[in-house]
Amino acid sequence: MDRRSLLAVTGWLATTAAATLVGLAAVDLVGADIGGTVGGVRTEQDVARALAASVPASTGAGGPTATPTGAGGPTVAPTTAGPSTPGAARRGFVTAGGSVEAECGPAGVRVVTWSPAPGYRTKDDDRGPDDHVEIRFVGASDEHELRLRCRDGVPVRDLDD
Repeated sequence: MDRRSLLAVTGWLATTAAATLVGLAAVDLVGADIGGTVGGVRTEQDVARALAASVPASTGAGGPTATPTGAGGPTVAPTTAGPSTPGAARRGFVTAGGSVEAECGPAGVRVVTWSPAPGYRTKDDDRGPDDHVEIRFVGASDEHELRLRCRDGVPVRDLDD
């Protein structure tokens, strides 16, 4: 290889290395904001704590508390059904098929948000407002249905099915 070719290859390698280092430094300077999720990614435990903190626990036979148990908790961003009613009582419900947040208002119970668990989808949903609402999460081998109604102005699981 002659001297001219050797200088060309060396110059190309030096330019490539410098461009790579400048690119890495720029990404490091920008930080996680360049590809991160707005608000960060939440673990199942973070979601459980957030639901438990924002929703009153169940009293009596009204239904489950807001804390999910075991695997299959919500990990997908919730879908929103519409604007919230001011002053309405809200409550979260979790099944292996997904999670639902509902509220009671003057027109009855209404699903505010819902989030299927991984491997599940929503089918035949009745979001209200009405005397009762239903959300069905369907997976490959099973399904989980939540039927909710209002009791004393608070959403509860309807166990009368």
